[in-house]
Parts: sequence; structure tokens; C-alpha cells
Amino acid sequence: MKKIINTVNAPAAIGPYSQANMANGVLYISGQIPVDPATGKLVEGIEKETHQVMKNLEAVLTEAGMTFKNVVKATIFLKSMDDFAVMNDIYASYLDPESYPARETVQVSCLPKNVDIEISMIAHQD
Repeated sequence: MKKIINTVNAPAAIGPYSQANMANGVLYISGQIPVDPATGKLVEGIEKETHQVMKNLEAVLTEAGMTFKNVVKATIFLKSMDDFAVMNDIYASYLDPESYPARETVQVSCLPKNVDIEISMIAHQD
């Protein structure tokens, strides 16, 4: 059975999708962009953007009763691979080195609201 996960601590969906869906113990989190859920405004600059995206993902995980330790897969979309090193250091700071998820990072030409980063995740209940 599918359960929709929704929290006010992450940005509301800006289209016909859910923040996340739980199915058979697997949580599929939609791509998060750097919108501050408290203000509804975008944060700017790859450092602030990456922190905001990770906070948004953490809020969805928390709503589902999980943490970053439950994440098994991450997909990162960057507008520029020149931002990779900065993003990577910030991304890693939110994770437990003993339980890094699988991941790919790809450069794309454009993202929603013209942001510099978007990250989606898949997590699994213990």
C-alpha cells in the first residue's frame, strides 16, 4: 500500500506530485530544490542552496520516521559541475560516513525555478 508523506517543514509541491511516497517500507522522495519552507523563497548561492536542499530532504525523512542513515540512493542534479566540490562537502556533512548511500551526480541545463541544485532520494525502513 502506498502512503503519501507530506510536511510543512519542506516546500510544498509545485506541481502534480507528492513530497514523498512510502511503499512497502521504501520511501521515494521527490526532488527538492532550495526553497525555504518558512518563507517560500529561494535561497541563492550553491552553499546556501545545498544546505537548504539537505534540510528539506531531512524534514521529509523525519516526517516518515527516518534519517539520512535510511537513505539508500541519492540523485543530484547540478546546473554546473563547477559546483561539485562545494556541494559534495556540504552533502557529506549531513551523512554518516558508515552509511553513505549510492549516488549519481549529473549536470543539467536547467532546473525548476532556475536553481543550481536539486536532489532526490530513496530511503528504506530498518
